[in-house]
Amino acid sequence: MSTLDTSKEFIPVRIAILTVSDTREASDDRSGDVLAQRIESAGHVVAARHILRDERALIADQLRSWCNDAAIDVVISTGGTGLTGRDVTVEAHRDVYEKEIEAFGTVFTIVSMEKIGTSAVQSRATGGVAHGTYLFALPGSPGACKDAWDAILEKQLDYRHRPCNFVEIMPRLDEHHRRK
Repeated sequence: MSTLDTSKEFIPVRIAILTVSDTREASDDRSGDVLAQRIESAGHVVAARHILRDERALIADQLRSWCNDAAIDVVISTGGTGLTGRDVTVEAHRDVYEKEIEAFGTVFTIVSMEKIGTSAVQSRATGGVAHGTYLFALPGSPGACKDAWDAILEKQLDYRHRPCNFVEIMPRLDEHHRRK
């Protein structure tokens, strides 16, 4: 079972939020707001925040830009993970990934099943790594963002979480790019 090792010091993570939507603006970006509030409440830093239209190339370019920014450790996108023709966030993420975290989508589906039953099959939430940066694509609903953060990301982005977490391996994510 997972635990929190309070003998270890908390390490804040710098997180960028990307809302993918053809209709959202800053004034009505409820999912982005949910993520920002939870990120800050957990003690992390919202390092950047942006809204983009559902355009695969634009999304991938923004992800790459943030992956190359030393001030960003994690990117969480919200929106565009469904099955419609305009839902291209997952494809954009996969255009950028060096490695996909397959279990992220599986665990998200399990969490979603508890809340929305078999409707969980309509989400293609995904996670991966590129250039030493974690990338996560969440559905565009505030509830899905709450579920993903509360059940998965809050724990995995806390260095004190045991038996393991994403933060403790962060320094080694891009070791294959370094000279030996």
